[in-house]
Amino acid sequence: MGVLRNTEPWVKPFRDQVRASTAPDWWVLNSRGRMRLQVKGLGSVALPYPWTLEGSTQALPRIQQIFKRYAGAQITLAAAAQNADTASSHQKLDFNALFEKYRAFVPNAGDTTWKTFYLPVLKNLRACFEGKTPRDGEALAMECLKQWEQGSRMRQTSRQKLYGFLNWAVRRGYLKSIYLPPATLPETLKPKRIGYPLSDSQILQLLDNLPEGETHYRWRFAIQLCAVYGLRPEELRHLVIKDGVSGPELWTIYQKSMGGTKGAKTEPRRLHPLFLRDGDGTAIDWKLQARLQLGEKLPPLNRDGDGGQALNQYLRRRKFWMALRGEVERLGEQLTPYSFRHRYAKHMHASNVPIANISEAMGHTIEVHLKSYARFKPNATADIVAAVNI
Repeated sequence: MGVLRNTEPWVKPFRDQVRASTAPDWWVLNSRGRMRLQVKGLGSVALPYPWTLEGSTQALPRIQQIFKRYAGAQITLAAAAQNADTASSHQKLDFNALFEKYRAFVPNAGDTTWKTFYLPVLKNLRACFEGKTPRDGEALAMECLKQWEQGSRMRQTSRQKLYGFLNWAVRRGYLKSIYLPPATLPETLKPKRIGYPLSDSQILQLLDNLPEGETHYRWRFAIQLCAVYGLRPEELRHLVIKDGVSGPELWTIYQKSMGGTKGAKTEPRRLHPLFLRDGDGTAIDWKLQARLQLGEKLPPLNRDGDGGQALNQYLRRRKFWMALRGEVERLGEQLTPYSFRHRYAKHMHASNVPIANISEAMGHTIEVHLKSYARFKPNATADIVAAVNI
């Protein structure tokens, strides 16, 4: 190896700094005028710095990065050194290869989800590093997300995918730690739009305007289920029949974040039908539970994504839905696949069902229910004024 003796005054303080910031058995040697990092029992790796005082000031932070990547990780010293080299601002990253590695790390992301939700924001990240290098994680995140409207659902989803990638890349040493995503990001939240509750007559008109054919029959079945049981569209993929005390019961075993409590999820729940009524006020029983028991098929919802997205794509191809959407927007409200669920909430309140029972039937807490549906509660002020006018 040609290790040389060292008498320069900077050597001992430099080695002391290395051991103090790494471990006692981490040692730097002079190998033919270049630096070499040696670790007892692990071997050694060459460092791209001259054996000089200036070289020592450049080498120390690199050695600390190698130690950071090696400590507690199941990788070799050589791999830790290579990762530290990759994270250097002097090293050009192969982002295409990096994206493929990350794709293998998130195997549940199918082709559609990867192309729709991951790749757009990751391509923005690659473009950031092809130009002027971002100063930190906050600046990087702001640049990557700027194409999406603040407060929008797509921006929220893209931010989630970006943060997941940055955390992964930094932990493995592909990116410097300064590119960790920020805890908070300065944003102007988009005002929450009011969800429009579809009326029974509007839903019946929509169903009547659907085309004929097997595919459309399946979507008609899905819409009926959402309207009658107040389902979240994603819950269509999680319907099961259970044996209850009084016979078969329809349940959803879908669990989602409850919001406000970290890690808390909603519980599976029994579903209770609230029938639509025709123009004469007669309840319409489509025998939905029995049809599920007999194996009637639902449409192909996104296997690895959001059932709401699949239903939304289908509805946006229907002329009646898009015409109704325009009318609803003029009212300052929003027509979405959740509008079938909003119908359920409104009719439950109109039927004077207690809030606790409505919340149980819809699968959320009373607090969450009131945040979204307080407007459907009986209006005491209106009743008082009406009484005055008699």
